[in-house]
Amino acid sequence: MQFTAQDWHTGWHDIGRLLLAYILAVPAGLYREQQTHSLGLRTFPLTAVAACGYVLLATGEHMDAAAQSRIIQGLVAGIGFIGGGAILKTGRNIHGTATAASIWNTGALGAAVALDRFAMAILLAALNVIALAVLLPLKEKLDKTKGNGDLG
Repeated sequence: MQFTAQDWHTGWHDIGRLLLAYILAVPAGLYREQQTHSLGLRTFPLTAVAACGYVLLATGEHMDAAAQSRIIQGLVAGIGFIGGGAILKTGRNIHGTATAASIWNTGALGAAVALDRFAMAILLAALNVIALAVLLPLKEKLDKTKGNGDLG
């Protein structure tokens, strides 16, 4: 099999996108890992890379709009399935909704990178970390005030 200059260009383009998706997802995964959550340093970057990879495959020259739409729909559903597995209900308390939403956000980050929407990907990564780390003390304070358990 002979590779053309175009094949190499496409290959390096894809590798760059996959690595960028991985790098942008690491901070949220690292934060989750430091907080000893079940989904963390491995799951977040792998979710971003997989989402990026599927969208890169969907944007190939041989794909029509309907095929691209089906791949992205499947991706969204699949990531929702992963996130759904993180949600647990014990009594009146629901745990894991922030993890589920964060995983979904990480999938969107990977898709944004694949579509060369770098500003969106960077913003998604930053907002993910802000929602997980910066807003947590506020959420805990509100929970204590209301006397609630973990609702998200």
